[in-house]
Amino acid sequence: MRSIRTTLLGTAALVGLWIGWGAYVIRTTERVPSETLETFDDIEIRRYPRTVRAETTAPDAATAFRRLFRYISGDNTRSEDVAMTAPVTVRGTSIPMTAPVRTGSGGDDVTMAFYLPRTHTGETAPVPTDSDVRLVVDPPRTVAVRRFSWYATDERVDRERTRLLEGLSRRAIEIRDEPALLQYNDPWTPPFMRTNEVEVELEAVPESTRH
Repeated sequence: MRSIRTTLLGTAALVGLWIGWGAYVIRTTERVPSETLETFDDIEIRRYPRTVRAETTAPDAATAFRRLFRYISGDNTRSEDVAMTAPVTVRGTSIPMTAPVRTGSGGDDVTMAFYLPRTHTGETAPVPTDSDVRLVVDPPRTVAVRRFSWYATDERVDRERTRLLEGLSRRAIEIRDEPALLQYNDPWTPPFMRTNEVEVELEAVPESTRH
């Protein structure tokens, strides 16, 4: 009986630490700033400012992630550590497990990027020493997103992508690119605390959001 109680107490302590870790990461991870313009049908129209990301193209997500992680860990001309920023953006069918990353597929390759903190610009960001890593500056853009929780399985992502596109189609809102998956948590965050979004860039700001 005592061993069962000890096991239960130990399990409860581990679960508490797990939840505590998830809460800590959520609270301390910087997010790419954005402005909500409108919400409808569980869809949010969002405006992002100019952003900077470190990007690489590799045969697989693991190789791409290692390159980028080395960059933010000091593999740059200033040997400077760069803080990680959420969300992870995933394009195509390959979904990496680590955040914050932006990933897209081209043929058999994977393109992945880490967004840099807002304190960095294209001119001030540390220059990568690895020639396979490049800095990319994104202009301000308007997107539509649908949020969901738990793990971002292919089935959940496909379902939310369909709902997002159908909601935009009903309002005759034109899209600019293929939908992407945004992930805001590291691999160790409990599934019920995770935040995911399906995002698609819009051709223009909808009339209802203009002032």
